[in-house]
Amino acid sequence: MSKKKVAQIIVETLENFGVKRCYGVVGDTLNEVTNAMHHHTNIEWVHMRHEEVGGFAAGAEAFMTRNLTACAGSCGPGSLHFINGLFESHRNGSPVVLIASQLPINVLGTNFPQEVDYKPIYQTCSVFCEEIKTAAEAKRVVMSACQAALNENGVAVVIVPSDISASEIEDAPIMQQYQPEKPLIRPTDAELLRVANFLNRGAKVGIFAGIGAAEAKEEVIALCQLLQAPLVHTSRAKDFLEADNPYDIGMTGMLGHKSGYQMIDHCDTLLILGADFAWPQFYPKDANIIQIDIDAKKLGLRHVVDLGVIGNIKETLQALMPHITAKTDTHFLQTYQKMYQESCAEMSKKAIADSATLIHPQYLTELLSQYADHDAILTGDGGSAMVWGLRHFKTNGQRRTLFSMKHGTMANAMPQAIGLQKAYPNRQIISLSGDGGLTMLMGDLLTIVQEKLPVKVVVLNNGTLDFVELEMKVEGIVDNYTDLENPDFSKMADAIGMKGFRVTNSHDLEATVQQFLKHEGPAILDVHTSRFELIFPPHTTPSNYSNMALYGAKAIIDGRGDEFFGMLRDNFIKK
Repeated sequence: MSKKKVAQIIVETLENFGVKRCYGVVGDTLNEVTNAMHHHTNIEWVHMRHEEVGGFAAGAEAFMTRNLTACAGSCGPGSLHFINGLFESHRNGSPVVLIASQLPINVLGTNFPQEVDYKPIYQTCSVFCEEIKTAAEAKRVVMSACQAALNENGVAVVIVPSDISASEIEDAPIMQQYQPEKPLIRPTDAELLRVANFLNRGAKVGIFAGIGAAEAKEEVIALCQLLQAPLVHTSRAKDFLEADNPYDIGMTGMLGHKSGYQMIDHCDTLLILGADFAWPQFYPKDANIIQIDIDAKKLGLRHVVDLGVIGNIKETLQALMPHITAKTDTHFLQTYQKMYQESCAEMSKKAIADSATLIHPQYLTELLSQYADHDAILTGDGGSAMVWGLRHFKTNGQRRTLFSMKHGTMANAMPQAIGLQKAYPNRQIISLSGDGGLTMLMGDLLTIVQEKLPVKVVVLNNGTLDFVELEMKVEGIVDNYTDLENPDFSKMADAIGMKGFRVTNSHDLEATVQQFLKHEGPAILDVHTSRFELIFPPHTTPSNYSNMALYGAKAIIDGRGDEFFGMLRDNFIKK
């Protein structure tokens, strides 16, 4: 057998495990790896302007395609920059491998310039994190990393000292490269009967389904029909369970619908399917709770359950339904179906153009939903962009959405759109970006131009970190340090090689959205939306009103009464 450089062995192993793209920034200790990638593989190197964006992009591609995706960085600050993007992948279960190149072994531990001990840092956001200490173990370590990322749905980190990547060794096979099909797991027959007994006894049965039920839509609907049960879905299950589902009544939680909140609060039996919803105050107070999940650690984690069983949702429901006695009383179901329609109508009241000086973000998002392609993918920044996207961008079974629901980071939307456009070059990719989020990592708009990606970036330009500002107001605090002095994003777009669009009048918005989405290349749509838009939760408490009144009083005393009255005007007077 001929000798190969370890760098070549590393990149060929990544390619054998299905890696098609590697996102990163080249440099010194990484040079052998990128050189080998260029000459010995078909892996596409995606040249980013910032490694954090590369981490988000790689994670988005991996999340949607479920294929292993890679990113790579140079020593010290280079590979360290990936941390937030990869924390997102770690939290949402995306199979990503980071090649973190390192200084030569002989200088490690000497406080050499750019020396960073990656292992204790990346162990907090990975399912695998190992350093290659000898050339002989390189292939084994990389193969183990790839296996872990794919089978444990998470981030794997391989730390590669530069002297090892440059060394040569015989490329002998060490272990079989094999990706087995995931096993089918369901509860025992006795457990299925216990689940069925709870559901058969319930008079007001509701179902709460999460992303764990993504592949079981047909079975979920069939079970809803048997039980005459309304279905609440989590935000991450929106793409899979919302469309063409007569039993779906929206979401619960702070971002959800009144129907979802009320149903869970009033059911006597709740079946939780593959959901890990984190806020215990949105679970029922007086109901039997049955939870089915493939991960035993999640059973009873958020709320006390009466019965928890392990299983894939699809196979478990198939085995469960023969034991279910069909119900005929539809009153509970119809109550919340009607409430869902009313809730959607209430949320869409402001999705209109009747004020030249006020653009509601609900209107913008519903126009995007109306005119986007049937298989478009929407990403959304953390904060208000996430709220409007979840509430007003409609799915249809082919569209997809991606928000930072588990990690809750800012600035994710545009970077994730880059990875999705690379993965799906023929699909329309839309980034719904906050002005704060976009400007945090704005340099990689140049990556969009350089890579010739037709990404469509929509900017909610309201001149503030508005979700943070809203959080302050709800707590009775006068907002400070949230102002943003923004440029004309449309002119900036034209200057860097994108097509710029700008709207300040709601009557111009519909036509401009259509032009923007039809543009063949990359584009930015700068929309001046209302700064004072409130996000109403599905359930309000007296403290919500008293704290908002306290904010108003403090704002007036602080000489900022115009902002308080502007909020009242834009939310309760102007439509």
